[in-house]
Amino acid sequence: MPQGKPAEGAMDHSQMNHGEMGQAEASSSMDHGQMDHSQMNHGETPSQDRQGMDHSAMQMGSDDDIPLLPPPPEAGSGPARAAVAIWGEEAMNEARRELVRETDGGMRFWFQGDRLEYRAREGKDGYLWDIQGYYGGDIDKFWFKSEGEGSFGEPIEGAEVQALWSRAIAPFFDFQAGVRQDLTGPERTHAVIGIQGIAPYQFEVDAAAFVSTKGDVTARFEGELDQRITQRLILQPRAEIALSAQDIPELGIGAGLDRIEAGLRLRYEFAREFAPYVGVSQEWRIGDSADFARAAGEDPSVTNYVVGVRFWF
Repeated sequence: MPQGKPAEGAMDHSQMNHGEMGQAEASSSMDHGQMDHSQMNHGETPSQDRQGMDHSAMQMGSDDDIPLLPPPPEAGSGPARAAVAIWGEEAMNEARRELVRETDGGMRFWFQGDRLEYRAREGKDGYLWDIQGYYGGDIDKFWFKSEGEGSFGEPIEGAEVQALWSRAIAPFFDFQAGVRQDLTGPERTHAVIGIQGIAPYQFEVDAAAFVSTKGDVTARFEGELDQRITQRLILQPRAEIALSAQDIPELGIGAGLDRIEAGLRLRYEFAREFAPYVGVSQEWRIGDSADFARAAGEDPSVTNYVVGVRFWF
């Protein structure tokens, strides 16, 4: 087809004026730029839509628009103890008693075996117990503690019990005062004053000073920290330091820093209330206390490999 001349019947676009084309169409078409959307009512039927929709009249609901009305009369029309029909009287009575125990700040009992362990070491293997608990309310409690250790086949090396009044002095700390009775060796009764609680970063702290009926002044500081590896597997570093204001030869205690114990225990909580553990504990007798230990034929430095259980109820 010759390019200079259009074919017969074909439209010559070169003669079309696109700028002026479709004036009639423009007059009949919808000019969206000139539409007033504020008059359109999109929420109504097509016949109603022609009347226009006023978006400015629309309001979104808010909490301030919710009316505060009293409960309907039928809300209290049921039986006072309708849950009994579903759960039974016995179950509901127990639930009510538990509610009172948990919310009224009443008296409660708690007991924990913190360390009950077998100790494998050079020479004769040994054992150790460390238990505590309380009975009381949120502010005032009666605390009891007992700990001791020994070697199998020999008399108990050391054992004691404490009875303490405990008073909450801060959200996480109690002040404690009472008596301690030694159950082995020369008889000693001690007055006790101390604090117990949770320090920043979740360190559990127990510090106490003792004054015996013989006038001996000693002190003990204990600290431990639970490091969760998983929800059930917990690594617990623990340290204990014992001090004395004077030599007590009959007890093998020297003035100043008497003893240091550091340990690491890994426990697995089958339940929060029951967790066996394994670990290692190192004890050092320091200064004059080490000299007393050597004079008695004992090693002032002992390594214990421990297997035990921790529980509470």
